[in-house]
Amino acid sequence: MTSIALPRRGALAALAVLAAPRLVQAQPRPAVDRTARMIVGYPPGGPTDTIARLVAERLRGSYAPQVIVENRPGAAGRLGVEAAKAAAPDGTTLLMTPATVMTIFPHVYPRTTRYDALADFVPVSPVCASPYAFAVRADHPARDIAGFAAWARTQRDGAHFGSPAAGAGPHFVGEKLARNLGVRLTHVPYRGTAPLLQDALAGQVPAICLQVGDAAELHRGGQLRILGVTAEARLPTLPDVPVFAELGQPDMTGEEWFGILLPARTPQPIVEGLHAAILSATATPELRDALARQMFRIFTTTPAAFAELIRTERAAWAPVVRASGFTADE
Repeated sequence: MTSIALPRRGALAALAVLAAPRLVQAQPRPAVDRTARMIVGYPPGGPTDTIARLVAERLRGSYAPQVIVENRPGAAGRLGVEAAKAAAPDGTTLLMTPATVMTIFPHVYPRTTRYDALADFVPVSPVCASPYAFAVRADHPARDIAGFAAWARTQRDGAHFGSPAAGAGPHFVGEKLARNLGVRLTHVPYRGTAPLLQDALAGQVPAICLQVGDAAELHRGGQLRILGVTAEARLPTLPDVPVFAELGQPDMTGEEWFGILLPARTPQPIVEGLHAAILSATATPELRDALARQMFRIFTTTPAAFAELIRTERAAWAPVVRASGFTADE
């Protein structure tokens, strides 16, 4: 706190008038009094990085004087998690991560995952979430999921579908869909969404599974046809696209969330301060609008509910990964 010399008696009234609005506008002190870093396990420009930068900007002042995003790419996001795990539990290191890294990777990399979301971190809150989409090129003969299943059965060597990465959410959503439909679909992994979309539009891969926001504009523009999304209800921005529950597949409902965690043993007041700052940030129209443009919905919980969400989803993905027969351990 900055100290000032006591004013002379003649200036007291004037000072009181000047000080009153400042007292009304006073903000709570940040939970952390030093610059904080928000670690992202991916390069700049991707969805996790974009979300992190939008949120970090709105945590400035409410959680810490400055919140900077630090990109630590590698091992499909796991290097960033390991860096956050090793940080001091003083509130100056935050982790922004997609659900996949915490709930699916422990099953995909059972021998080389060196962190536990609940033992090594304090889950604070998710920030936003978005469903997955299964799509084909607009000139594909299948007009709907039933048509796609019928088409896939005519392919002598089986049909293929692509996803942005092996071992991530879209990969296993596609695998689960294939089992539900009773068809053979061979997964084709890509190194990111851009090359996946390029090949899909060129007709090199007949179907793709990805985040709905990455396919929405192409669907609206008539280049792709989204056959179904994993949302609970039809999306207002894609009213013509059915959800899988409508198609008789209620177990194909789910989203990829993006959330913030702190290293284990972070003091409770800091956890509470960060949680309050996240709720304040996600209540701003600017953040809501910025995320909505990319088809992410605001999604927050209490720390306890977030921990339970991670626990539940981690258990739910285990049989899905196991049934696929996929493992990515080096």
